[in-house]
Amino acid sequence: MMNSREDQLRAFDRLLTIMNELREQCPWDKKQTLQSLRHLTIEETYELGDAILDNDLNEIKNELGDLLLHIVFYAKIGSETNNFDIADVANAICEKLINRHPHIYADVKVNNEEDVKRNWENLKLKEGKKSVLEGVPKSLPALVKASRIQDKVAGVGFDWEEPHQVFEKLKEELEELQHEINVQDQDKIESEFGDVLFSMINYARFLDINPEDALERTNKKFIKRFQYLEEKAKENNKSLKDMTLSEMDVFWEEAKKI
Repeated sequence: MMNSREDQLRAFDRLLTIMNELREQCPWDKKQTLQSLRHLTIEETYELGDAILDNDLNEIKNELGDLLLHIVFYAKIGSETNNFDIADVANAICEKLINRHPHIYADVKVNNEEDVKRNWENLKLKEGKKSVLEGVPKSLPALVKASRIQDKVAGVGFDWEEPHQVFEKLKEELEELQHEINVQDQDKIESEFGDVLFSMINYARFLDINPEDALERTNKKFIKRFQYLEEKAKENNKSLKDMTLSEMDVFWEEAKKI
């Protein structure tokens, strides 16, 4: 049974109270700043991402709590300098959501999800943004950043029309990469390799695949299989570095069947 709205508000008020107490009484919490919390918040975000990929609902709940604590923590620090508090944070996102959903809170008509995304980016420009790419954080990992860049420019119509066009572009980039490999120009090889990755990420969007999720699934699959290989080698009193590729491949094929 889900909690009532009153229970939810009570729980949030409890968290605010605990945050106040920790900030006043705990030596560690008293020392924290916006800057010192930053890397911890990034870590918590990745932990939430792991839980989502594992579809571990209990862990998702726990990681969401950790992130919520960070949001409340930042707001508490902001209130101490009279810059903002949790009410300002909540009201700011409420106003943004209302302004960017005129198809809900005004008389704008939309036909589908793509219309909504297009309106969102256009509204951001009207709010004073000079570029649709301003909202892409500079510190994002390159793969995630490429995906966000492509989403945003597509939102204003800068996009391919059909998936096969993107696939053809990908093949073209692969040919250019192979050419530079043949020429052995390392700088251009790196440049063309980047173009291939960018095209792959773009193609993933047309296939309705999140490239970060897809790659992480493969990472997890590889780790599981490699650890199986390590276990089997240990059971046979062998060291991986002393095994041939053919010997390792036997266990690798076994791992793929699990």
